[in-house]
Amino acid sequence: MTGLVAAERGIGETGLVDALPEFVVVAFAAVTHLADPWFLFALLAVGYWFASEGVAGSPRRAGATAVAAVTCAYAATALGKAWFAVPRPLGAMGPAEVPTWLPALLSGWYEAQVLSDGFGFPSGHATGGATAYLALALLYDRFWTDRARYLAAGTVAVAVAVSRVVIEVHYLVDVLAGLAVGAGTVAVALWLAGDPRVRRSASAAAAAGPTARLNPAPAFLLAAVVSAGALAVAVAGGHTGEVVEAGIGIATGAGGAIGWRFVDGDEPAVPVRVAVPALAVTGGLWVGAYALADSLPVTLVATTAAVVAVVALPALAERVEPSLRGSGEA
Repeated sequence: MTGLVAAERGIGETGLVDALPEFVVVAFAAVTHLADPWFLFALLAVGYWFASEGVAGSPRRAGATAVAAVTCAYAATALGKAWFAVPRPLGAMGPAEVPTWLPALLSGWYEAQVLSDGFGFPSGHATGGATAYLALALLYDRFWTDRARYLAAGTVAVAVAVSRVVIEVHYLVDVLAGLAVGAGTVAVALWLAGDPRVRRSASAAAAAGPTARLNPAPAFLLAAVVSAGALAVAVAGGHTGEVVEAGIGIATGAGGAIGWRFVDGDEPAVPVRVAVPALAVTGGLWVGAYALADSLPVTLVATTAAVVAVVALPALAERVEPSLRGSGEA
């Protein structure tokens, strides 16, 4: 389906970017980390585990729904990239022009940011960033004012999208599509979760607050289904990298749905002394999943286990904490 999106789809943005001072490009190379998958999932996990009722009426339901929304976003990105299969800008292929004034310790980091392989449409960073920050702004509705949250979310999402163009790993159309897909993904995920603002419900659930009865399981399942579609398209097209990404999407969606089955949704924040070892374990599983990407079954098992643990942790902590407290008192 490459004819639907042209391989050469720039509209002159490359020339403008080439005229920017080097320090601006380096700054945007740092900004792009705000939508790295590892950063977004870590940010969302922290919110899910530790948020209080001061930021959302039902912080566990709000946090899990945000995670589910971003999982859907990456599933949509995997499907889009495998479906359209169009390349990134030539600048993303290298060689990288590292500023001579950049310290040696940062040269490798900079080169890793401005070089990227795989397909370019839509932008995964723009999609994931728009989804994550808009979802946070909508779901953590007791934090700041509505205007401040939406302004902050929009600013970060747009900054990330611009960064992908500035460091020349995406065309402008890639990030605009990503922003649009991200906004649409949030609407779909919140509708599936039962958000009364999206469903325009005047029921008791709406009166109790928009996060009171959210159920993220349907959004997690949608992510798994869309990722399965992406896997089929990637396999048919022989796109190995997208096969791995789609497989991880299936595991993440399924793991989220399984993990939520253990959660009531009204659990308190996870104690730090439970969260720290849990983070070490789940982080190790994530690293292992990507390190063993050549073995897809191992990657799927490790990813599923990590996501189940992340989502189920509030319920597990409620069971573990009394015994830890008792052993501490003893």
